[in-house]
Amino acid sequence: MDNYHINKGGQGAYIESARGRMKVTDCNDKKIKRVLIVGGGTSGWIAAASLSHLYNHADLNIRLVESQEIATVGVGEATVPHIRYFNARLGLDEREFMKSTQATFKLGNEFRNWGREGLRYAHPFGAFGESVAGVGFHHHWVRAHKKGLASEIGDYALSVQMMNKGRFALPDKDPQSVLSTFSYAYQFDAYLYAAYLRKYSEARGVVRTEGKVTHVEQHPETGDVTAIQLASGERIVADLFIDCTGFHGLLIEQTLKTGYEDWSHWLPNDRAWAVNCEIREGHLPLTRNTAHKVGWQWRIPLQHRLGNGYVHSSAFIDEQDALDTLMNNLEGPTLTEPKLLKFVTGKRKKQWNKNVVAIGLSSGFLEPLESTSIHLIHLAVTNLVEMFPDKDFRDEDRDEYNRIMSMEYTRVRDFLILHYHATERTDSEFWNYCRTMEIPDALKYEMDLFRQRAVVVNYKQKFFLEPSWLSVYFGQGVMPDSYDPLSERLNDAELEALMVHTKSRIDQAVDAMPSNGAFLEAYCPGSVTPEKALH
Repeated sequence: MDNYHINKGGQGAYIESARGRMKVTDCNDKKIKRVLIVGGGTSGWIAAASLSHLYNHADLNIRLVESQEIATVGVGEATVPHIRYFNARLGLDEREFMKSTQATFKLGNEFRNWGREGLRYAHPFGAFGESVAGVGFHHHWVRAHKKGLASEIGDYALSVQMMNKGRFALPDKDPQSVLSTFSYAYQFDAYLYAAYLRKYSEARGVVRTEGKVTHVEQHPETGDVTAIQLASGERIVADLFIDCTGFHGLLIEQTLKTGYEDWSHWLPNDRAWAVNCEIREGHLPLTRNTAHKVGWQWRIPLQHRLGNGYVHSSAFIDEQDALDTLMNNLEGPTLTEPKLLKFVTGKRKKQWNKNVVAIGLSSGFLEPLESTSIHLIHLAVTNLVEMFPDKDFRDEDRDEYNRIMSMEYTRVRDFLILHYHATERTDSEFWNYCRTMEIPDALKYEMDLFRQRAVVVNYKQKFFLEPSWLSVYFGQGVMPDSYDPLSERLNDAELEALMVHTKSRIDQAVDAMPSNGAFLEAYCPGSVTPEKALH
């Protein structure tokens, strides 16, 4: 074998031997070295925090560009339990996180006036009872309810009763304990959350640049984005671009013309007024969604204020009447001026196009009825990390990413449509439209199957699982004709005893808990006063 040595010079690395000089192909040449996140806010800083946690800044240069001239949409955020696992992966301390973001606990969503006016139910982050004799509890409940042996379904869910009574405690890790049958999420100030993640990211090497993008450069042959130019004249080059520029999608849409799937024929709301006010009713561990004649109003309690908004359709109500509806249904004096948000429900036809990945509002928008916005951001970042490309940007990676994200958006969409379609309301043109509209085939199949046999379709990849669907079905009056016949292994006396025991066990556990306000004050008292945290 010839003797050789590696010579490194300005032209790269070469193997020199008696047979000549041969260039060494360094595998690092194909690695993504520079990531540019265009846009900040919640989505931008979640992306920055995730990538900076996983990659040493010496291996991956992460830069974020945002402009204070461009307002962010964040008006207060309610979340789902997945955020706890995301925070844990980042190594965040829960108490510090909650204190920094003025967060409160959330056990689920409360719905008022959805199935019909005056009807109230809860979508909890927890189970309804426990399986008995190999049969899901809800089948036993349906049978018992038909025989007059059971009260409403929420009486058999620990988290629902915690919400109803305003109590809170942390879940128990012992699977035999009734306190292991629920989970929780948070409600926090979106601006403070972005600021918290910015501090986290910058401590891990992320470089923030203040500036407004004035021009986007593309490769003349591939169409890939190569650089952006700022109003200051600075030109920033990157390998991978993450678009967090909000609804207009500066890179994914304005530059790459990706296209958008409009879902407003199923989800007709296209406007939202938002305003903050003083909190008077107390720190209930829930987000409340109250239906009006057109659309619905949210109530999100934070430690220092109350977030409110009215999501509605411009086709059924004008903006002033919508604003009046919101302002007439606040529980305290306003702390901010109302802000109007305009949107089209749907998603980009591709959320990863060429070397641009859209995350957050630039990728699509599903109204905040079930608090899924931040979860979809987390999901996008997680999938990007798992399929993190090299400079070849293989179609297979992009296609799989787009398939997964499209599926997730579609399944969340169908769950939201269920809330509007499964109603008995006839008091307005809006609800008549929602009740009678054609729905997606997949949702129709799921609803038909549930009506027939109380079966909830569970896909392997599905965000909202059986308890979520059960809460909306039962809460909005969709009752099945039948149930699993194996439930009849229990005779009527045993069935009634199961209902009594389950409810009693839950009531005892909840009554032993402190109030949510007392637990919150002891666990993580806020460090930001209302006067300092107004937005």
